[in-house]
Amino acid sequence: MAAWTPKKIRALKGKGKFATITAYDAITASIADSAGIPLILVGDSLGPTALALESTVPVTMDIMIHHTKAVRRGCTNAVVVADMPFLSYQISDEEAMRNAGRFIQEAGADAVKLEGGVCRASLIEKFVENGIPVMAHIGMLPQNVKQSGYAYKGRTEEEVEMIMADARAVAKAGAFCVVIECATSTLAAKITEELDIPVIGIGAGAATDGQIIVMADMLGFNQGKLPKFVKQYANMRTEAIAAVQQYMSDVEGGTFPSSEHIYE
Repeated sequence: MAAWTPKKIRALKGKGKFATITAYDAITASIADSAGIPLILVGDSLGPTALALESTVPVTMDIMIHHTKAVRRGCTNAVVVADMPFLSYQISDEEAMRNAGRFIQEAGADAVKLEGGVCRASLIEKFVENGIPVMAHIGMLPQNVKQSGYAYKGRTEEEVEMIMADARAVAKAGAFCVVIECATSTLAAKITEELDIPVIGIGAGAATDGQIIVMADMLGFNQGKLPKFVKQYANMRTEAIAAVQQYMSDVEGGTFPSSEHIYE
């Protein structure tokens, strides 16, 4: 049994800051798990990050099941949370329950994540009543990008009140934690202070209980401009390119394979 559970994540509220991370395969999941990360999110952000899709919207259930299985195989201690993709929970509560159940039963996830606050509260409550732990997601919602874009939230009093209502609704519905994405630090701090469940920020300032970041971004695997909220802790892309170039040079120069790499 994994060392971490949704119940233990919830119990972290008020006990100090903690880090969580997004990973998409067994290799990166194993790295995060070995480092001691308590929660790994298999994010639908794998669409633009790992699959070169234009957004998270084209990501399907089959894609998410595939990647969640891989992450589950790569870790033994962390809670694995599967991101429910676009249209996997919006059509009907029955279909949403079926898809969430697939993540738990078929893919080995410990919990699911879905976007939305007040509008998703009743569904979150149904999930929890049926033994499916939920990580909620409020603030900027990537699956709504075609409607609202990627603008950060909390710049108007109306937005503040709306997102505060979302936060209260998902906590009351039984979510064990909530992600707030791309929101003003003032709003995130207010929500963190009020809720009795952990608030995990991404682009939401330093006052939240926890932080989450995409592993490929923080390790420097991705090219191009990173979001403002990403801190790059390594530049693995540059190192990997250099390693591949060295391999090419060794092959072309006849120094690889050498005697130590040959079966006699």
